[in-house]
Amino acid sequence: MAITPEEVAETLNMVSQQNLDLRTITMGISLYGCADEDMGRMCTKVYDRITKTAENLVPVATQLEREYGIPIANKRVSVTPIAQIAAACPDKDLTPIAHAMDRAAESLGIDFMGGFSALVQKGMGDADRRLIDSIPQALASTTRVCSSVNVASLRAGINMDAVLLLAQKMIDCARLTTDIDCYGAAKLVVFSNMVEDSPFMAGAIHGSGEADAVINVGVSGPGVMAAALRDLPEGADLMEVAERIKQTAFKITRAGELMSREAARRLGAEKGIVDLSLAPTPAAGDSVAEILEIIGVGECGGPGTTCALALLNDCVKKGGVMASSSVGGLSGAFIPVSEDAGMIRAAEDGALSIEKLEAMTCVCSVGLDMIAIPGDTPVEAIAGIIADEMAIGVINAKTTAVRLIPAIGKSEGDMLEFGGLFGSAPVMPVNRHAGNVFAHRGGRFPAPLNSLKN
Repeated sequence: MAITPEEVAETLNMVSQQNLDLRTITMGISLYGCADEDMGRMCTKVYDRITKTAENLVPVATQLEREYGIPIANKRVSVTPIAQIAAACPDKDLTPIAHAMDRAAESLGIDFMGGFSALVQKGMGDADRRLIDSIPQALASTTRVCSSVNVASLRAGINMDAVLLLAQKMIDCARLTTDIDCYGAAKLVVFSNMVEDSPFMAGAIHGSGEADAVINVGVSGPGVMAAALRDLPEGADLMEVAERIKQTAFKITRAGELMSREAARRLGAEKGIVDLSLAPTPAAGDSVAEILEIIGVGECGGPGTTCALALLNDCVKKGGVMASSSVGGLSGAFIPVSEDAGMIRAAEDGALSIEKLEAMTCVCSVGLDMIAIPGDTPVEAIAGIIADEMAIGVINAKTTAVRLIPAIGKSEGDMLEFGGLFGSAPVMPVNRHAGNVFAHRGGRFPAPLNSLKN
């Protein structure tokens, strides 16, 4: 489908008036050829492979910004889950690989690199455990490296041993970075049904079924969606709201499709997916919570919020898939508390709780995202929150995730300040009635009956 001059003009108006940007252009890179029994050689191979493959990523992205007038907020790289290549070496500490990734990211001038990751939904191998044990120090000693671990899937169930282990690692990440408001924990996410082509951090990896180098693009546009919905007549019914969301999602996704095509062509990489997620920022007018309130909810978190979010998420998908034949990744609406000015306000007002956010994750793109919790929250409570969210993903055959930030030394009502796209996170109350038994039972939550598809 050709891009028309009228579409270009309309897109430029979205950029100048409504905060439209491409949230990220992410190059996925395979590191399978970098496995080596010697840690030093492997780190050199990882650095060389990344810097050679992505050497033109930032210059091309900058060129596209100038030519098309659409800002690209982040330039990123995702790589093969490091646990998969680290199996070749016996080293207990895998932090040197994270350092090689960070040096490569700095050399390239990119914002983040994902893939210090492991997939352990059915069990943990030796390399998986070594990687997970290395996460806190790796994230504390790097600036651009992100980590993700998949602990559950529809076909495998939930690895409860990994859930408890990752709950402790979240605490450890926060403790090692208290000088920067526990920022290390903001770079770690735990998944159910992780996708292998997401361009968004901290959960981006380069999956085993991908080509050697792939370009994936993540679009944004909550401000555009909010402006479109404000133009509806005051008495518009939900069918009219749904149609307007679909029309607007189509337009937003076309911008991502255009940039994805051009970036892949100029970089000589495979064109991957367009992730059409509405990804908020702390900037005024760029909020998913605000969209829900325009639809009619009194304040985000109040009764009706989950229904309004379900409508938004579904219609974004319906509109987006008509604009690109390569929609993928997470694709829907994100609800990261610290990155959404409306959600920060709702949390501070007491309208939005972790329990309500959990209900909202049943119908949106991902999960409990960028939520600060009191620093003295027991590991069993964190494990319980992760397990609950993983169960939603497994039973409903959808991607869910948890990114909690234990605010060490802080309590309910305090604030963590990250700046930039990560914003500010109000410390939210946590239900303390997890007990000491469930999280320590261990073993595996078996795959549900609806996993038997054959």
